[in-house]
Amino acid sequence: MLKILNFYNYSHVTPLRKVKQGRSISISPNVWFAEPERIEIGDNAHLGGRCMIWAGPTVAKIVIGADALFGPEVMITAASYRYNDGPCVTKQNMNEADVIIGRDVWLATRVVVLPGTTIGDGCIVAAGAVLSGTYPAMSIIAGAPAKVVSTRRIGDTDHPGPHQPQ
Repeated sequence: MLKILNFYNYSHVTPLRKVKQGRSISISPNVWFAEPERIEIGDNAHLGGRCMIWAGPTVAKIVIGADALFGPEVMITAASYRYNDGPCVTKQNMNEADVIIGRDVWLATRVVVLPGTTIGDGCIVAAGAVLSGTYPAMSIIAGAPAKVVSTRRIGDTDHPGPHQPQ
């Protein structure tokens, strides 16, 4: 029991105190943070169960915009090991690049966001997508590797949704 409590304190409680937090955020008690001093979470954001948010070990930041919604088991990392520098990958330096997630972005279950990714405001990302690169605002994104598959149209009266009268 003490090991579980220690792990929870190490991965969630203590790091969460160092995360720059907006107002009215909701963070599941089993979200895991690494390098929290380089993580920012905007107002009204919601991070679902078992998400992992790992900023870079030296410089790379993760910025999560206001009103973001993360499903369970979303993984965001701002660093990755170099693998051609020598025989032991875990002893290699890391490549780091900021991750920027816009406002009103929904990342569904088990989305993976890799270093250097920018996701524009209003995007929706399908479950299991693996993102690397830049995605324009209001994109609907899916796949591994992720691609823009459609565009979000808020208030489009020509195409009523399932809860709108026809």
